Amino acid sequence: MKLDNILISRTDSIGDVLLTLPLCVWLKTHFPEAKLTFLGRNYTQSIIESFTVIDSFIALEQLSNQPTLEKVNLLKGFDCIIHVFPNKEIASLAKQAKIPIRIGTSHRLFHLLTCNKRVNFTRKNSELHEAQLNFELLKPLGLKEIPSFSSIQDVGVNFKVNATTLPTEIASLDFKNVVVLHPKSQGSAIEWPIEKYIELALELVKIGKIVCFTGTESEGVLYRNQLPKHSNIIDTSGKLTLHQLQFLISKSNALVACSTGPYHIAGLCGIKAIGLFSARKPIHPGRWKALGKNAVALVFDENCKSCKSKNSCDCIQSISVEKVMQQLN
Repeated sequence: MKLDNILISRTDSIGDVLLTLPLCVWLKTHFPEAKLTFLGRNYTQSIIESFTVIDSFIALEQLSNQPTLEKVNLLKGFDCIIHVFPNKEIASLAKQAKIPIRIGTSHRLFHLLTCNKRVNFTRKNSELHEAQLNFELLKPLGLKEIPSFSSIQDVGVNFKVNATTLPTEIASLDFKNVVVLHPKSQGSAIEWPIEKYIELALELVKIGKIVCFTGTESEGVLYRNQLPKHSNIIDTSGKLTLHQLQFLISKSNALVACSTGPYHIAGLCGIKAIGLFSARKPIHPGRWKALGKNAVALVFDENCKSCKSKNSCDCIQSISVEKVMQQLN
């Protein structure tokens, strides 16, 4: 099979996009002459531009703002589209553009009419990691076996964050001594209490670390006034672009967060990435742990009865600051 232009469509969040990287590496390895284009949301563009195996990017917002004919024309010329994240409009446009190979899950009714290669697998009850599950969609292209989780851990070598200018208050920091704390998740995960992040920050500055709290402006409003006044505790919430956040993380010593995008960025950057998780499926670390040899996933109790029963559970709040400090040290 010869493919010259491949389109990967994943129009959801940062963490999900990052976990698509191993699939992209496989494509570039098996189709080295092919141009890989990523279709994603505009705010993930700087993430995609850090993937050395991706050749170009199309923003969903750019596509959505075009007349239908222009949308179709934008997708013409691709040999294959892989719908990693199902999107009804994109699936329809890909068919109208007559992309020869259109791959998607068979678990979406609209794919019955729009995809000619439908793969039967389920994510919700699978024991596989999210990054492994994406490989199911490569079976029509010749994949024989889903790779092990350990075999895709080194994908960070393909993740290169370009240098950028940082705000004055952090530009001259000794980054090797910086620990990034990212307390919020925009509702995408169960969160560790802000009180524990503050307790952790105070423990870190006692041993000479510099702590940078990160987050969006709306997230910073939720915790900013609670942060201790200390020269080595710095609030950057609302002050960093995604590119600047990536650069800060890539230069830092470690990061602590729940199951959210910055945790996955840290994993691929190769720094100590500590993720705080619920043990409940399907949000457990077996499905969502960050890639990277220095990524760690902590739960309070992997045998939590409530989590095992898939009930709502706040046991993540019981993960101790001491347990996190042990990992950081």
